[in-house]
Amino acid sequence: MQLSAIERILGGQKALHMRIQKRQDLIALSDHGVTKGALLNLARYLSFPIDQIAELLPISGRTIQRYAPRQHFNRAVSEQILQIAEVVAKGVEVFEDKNHFLIWMKQPNVALGNKTPLNLLNSRFGTQMVLDELGRIEHGALS
Repeated sequence: MQLSAIERILGGQKALHMRIQKRQDLIALSDHGVTKGALLNLARYLSFPIDQIAELLPISGRTIQRYAPRQHFNRAVSEQILQIAEVVAKGVEVFEDKNHFLIWMKQPNVALGNKTPLNLLNSRFGTQMVLDELGRIEHGALS
């Protein structure tokens, strides 16, 4: 998966205030904090209302609304935003189509305990399960 895809999904250098060229840049970005503007770009990319995105984050939709577009989230929120963006980038790469990926995200999946992949994106462990499943699909083990 291209790190540039994560950067693009979040709105590019303008929204992130930095480039993502190596995995260490994700650590630096989570330390510095992802901006509300970048989160809004992720929500737009997915065509999700901000309240739906907020359900996946350790912050309420109401609190997100209070943030200014250039205001930075704390590390925990930023890491979760970056992990969700990583899943989205990987999913679009694997399915070769954003719409097919989004349909898959909303379908219960036996390999994920009959949960939808989307409902697992609210934790680091769930996010990793979804990434692992995308890896299996990519290598021919359909789910």
